[in-house]
Amino acid sequence: MAVHIMTLTDGIGIGWLSPTLTLLTSENNPFGDPLTVVQSSWVGSVIGLGSLMGDLIFGFLIDRLGRKVCLFIIAIPNMIFWILTYAAKDVTYLYIGRFLAGISSGGCYVVLPIFVAEIADSSVRGALSSLTMVYISIGTMIGFACASYLSYYLMPCIIICLPVIYILAIIGLSETPQYLLRHGRDEQAKKSYYFYKNLSSSNTTSESNENDAAKIEFETFRLQVFGGGITQKITLRDFFNLPTMKIFGLIFVLIICNQLSGSFAIFSYTSHIFNELETQLNPNNCSIIVGAAQVLGVLCAVGLVDRLGRRILLLTSMLGMGLGELGIAMLKDFASSEFLAQNEWLSLLLMCFVAIIASLGVVALLFVIIIELLPAKIRSIGTSLSMATFSSFIFVSLKIYPIMIYDYGLNVTMYMSAGVCFFCFIVLGLFLPETKGKLMTH
Repeated sequence: MAVHIMTLTDGIGIGWLSPTLTLLTSENNPFGDPLTVVQSSWVGSVIGLGSLMGDLIFGFLIDRLGRKVCLFIIAIPNMIFWILTYAAKDVTYLYIGRFLAGISSGGCYVVLPIFVAEIADSSVRGALSSLTMVYISIGTMIGFACASYLSYYLMPCIIICLPVIYILAIIGLSETPQYLLRHGRDEQAKKSYYFYKNLSSSNTTSESNENDAAKIEFETFRLQVFGGGITQKITLRDFFNLPTMKIFGLIFVLIICNQLSGSFAIFSYTSHIFNELETQLNPNNCSIIVGAAQVLGVLCAVGLVDRLGRRILLLTSMLGMGLGELGIAMLKDFASSEFLAQNEWLSLLLMCFVAIIASLGVVALLFVIIIELLPAKIRSIGTSLSMATFSSFIFVSLKIYPIMIYDYGLNVTMYMSAGVCFFCFIVLGLFLPETKGKLMTH
């Protein structure tokens, strides 16, 4: 919960975009003329470029400085983003601020999944790793609400407190035992292992049996870690072999599904989509409701992921999301303005269905599955490369979605997204293995 305060803040920044773009493209823009469609698409998408940079930076730093130091660093760019948002004189401030927010976001995607997976017991690793998306979803909903009802200048003054609280909250955390063993700090690794496993290291006579059991458990863990090869030098052969290349191929398909299905872009441009569907309901209120539906879906994923496994949730989510997006496209294609006005609840219902079913697997399980698929020896570098690819697709999806909706229509955009879902459902249904219960030392 402490480390995910930063994820919550990142989610607030995501939710901030949709209502704020509505304001910035209107005559009430607080710092000048209304933004154009191209400027809006850059404000939305530049976070993807920043996230790509953050993935590469923190992928380089995480094995050199350690997980804990990187946890501290990711808060700094996010704080600067909120300062620039408050101080903005023109759209350039937002470009820079969103780029820095992306660096922080990219750091969260690389550092937090590895940190959580390395400290979590395998019986609850899926649920704890899924918390990343719980906090992003809750943050998105808070961002929707705050940007809709607070003034443009008040919101940054409030939200900037969260990174400060985050820094104070993680001061007492230990470095992960895997990182410490990799760098030959065995005694510190033992203390860290005891800390996260809640094992006693007392030498009193009454607790000697418990202490002996803890030592045996740590030695078993230590041998598993070294058996996974994490202390060996990484070579190109570790990446260019058939099993590892298959893993990266599956990760690539996962990322395509996550981004080109619209799971991120749809929720970034929710208000605009409701305007396209000609609903008489307040688009910003609808965005908040969709955000709440997204939170519900991710919470369901947290409760089910260690019971049903990763594979069944992911495939169910892909198929359901494709059907939901197909429904939105057909509603836009075939429903008249009169029908939409008389049944304004229908568009909201479809968007909520897409939010819940997407969050159940496509959104919630991406980081869980990537971390569990990658071999321990190349997990840090592999995660960084995967998240760099992920961030590139964030940029692409956020850049093209508003332009596609404007130039080709919401219906064509939703047909494309549904097609991506169905394609990935077939590929991953055939080739994705179940990773539930996999040892993180291999």
